[in-house]
Amino acid sequence: MTPASPDSRGRDPEGELLAERLRHTRDYLGMSQQYVSDMTGIPRSAISDIERAARRVDSLELKKLARLYTRPVSYFLAKEEDADLGEHALAGLPRALVGLTDGDWEEVLSFAEYLKYRRAQEQEAEHEHDDEDAVPSGRAE
Repeated sequence: MTPASPDSRGRDPEGELLAERLRHTRDYLGMSQQYVSDMTGIPRSAISDIERAARRVDSLELKKLARLYTRPVSYFLAKEEDADLGEHALAGLPRALVGLTDGDWEEVLSFAEYLKYRRAQEQEAEHEHDDEDAVPSGRAE
């Protein structure tokens, strides 16, 4: 019995999700496929094929990509489409923080405070918008 060709096997939703996460993360970080290739030793054409789900990524390649992208491997392998990087990032946080100076730590903490504040402001704005939508259209003001 011969192995099935990729076309006859049909779609691989998990492979496509992994490919999309890898492409999105690379784009988000502003890295070109050539830069990723240069930093990981994975041929640029293989990076392209992996990001199109035309080629499977092997475990060593995924480990190299995750390290370069400063993301835990578990983030890329999570099965849920809306995987929260925050849940997976805690695993990689200690490695990302190695070698930071006291000033760097203060900046990281300050940025975390800013992000919490920004999130609270966004949620408050959403609630105000929801409240405006709930006002009956015939009501006099």
